[in-house]
Amino acid sequence: MHDHPHGDDIFDRGLQFDMSTLLERRRMLGLFAGAGLATLLGCSSDSTGATPASTASAAQSGTATGGSCAEIPEETAGPFPGDGSNGPNILTQSGIVRSDIRSSIGSASGTAAGVPLTIELTIQDTSAGCSALSGAAVYLWHCDRDGNYSMYSEAVTGENYLRGVQEADSTGKVSFTSIFPGCYAGRWPHVHFEVYPSLAKATTSDNQIATSQLALPKDICDSVYATDGYSQSVSNLSRLSLDSDNIFSDGYTSQLGTVAGSVSSGLTVGLTVPV
Repeated sequence: MHDHPHGDDIFDRGLQFDMSTLLERRRMLGLFAGAGLATLLGCSSDSTGATPASTASAAQSGTATGGSCAEIPEETAGPFPGDGSNGPNILTQSGIVRSDIRSSIGSASGTAAGVPLTIELTIQDTSAGCSALSGAAVYLWHCDRDGNYSMYSEAVTGENYLRGVQEADSTGKVSFTSIFPGCYAGRWPHVHFEVYPSLAKATTSDNQIATSQLALPKDICDSVYATDGYSQSVSNLSRLSLDSDNIFSDGYTSQLGTVAGSVSSGLTVGLTVPV
């Protein structure tokens, strides 16, 4: 992976695009705040759960602080969403509704290599006291271990792996089988996701009701990046921090995932997502 793996991507609008989109989203959130909605922001220590634990416990631990019911912070989808907002739209392709997102679908045949990672999100309805939002749909995507995004980055424009949609069950949970993303220059390791009111609506970004990002804890990143295939991530991560990241620097408490398991047996990261 190069220090600037996305510099020549045809669809990459770069940091200026990310920041302008983020500022516009937060301007709109500010307007809604006047009507009584608030965004939970702040800082806290990260919890890594190094001792193997059930996947359910990981998902349930990444909750809003103090048991409050506040919407997860709205974030930019970035320049590589694949939802039709910036180039290609994977959401209309047959097979995109799946739990295992490691391999490409359709005419593409690649499989992403890396440390196994299960990603669990629990979607909650803030208008109903943060009860489970069953039937909601989640579109989730992230980069591969080299920091490349399928469908966009030059090395993998013909692939569409590490992208998928799931429907929330009766407890509001969705689960994706994936690999641990690498760290590319300029961004803290993260996972993107969009929440939709239903599977039927999860066909274009115009229908999303929330867009945010999950931050991965540093100690887990350090452990994963010490393994084969992640060498460039070590130097990239050494120049970053959550407090200086252009997305998470204004607070990441409610976006920091909780991890269970181990590198050798597989990791599970969980986050509760009130919308």
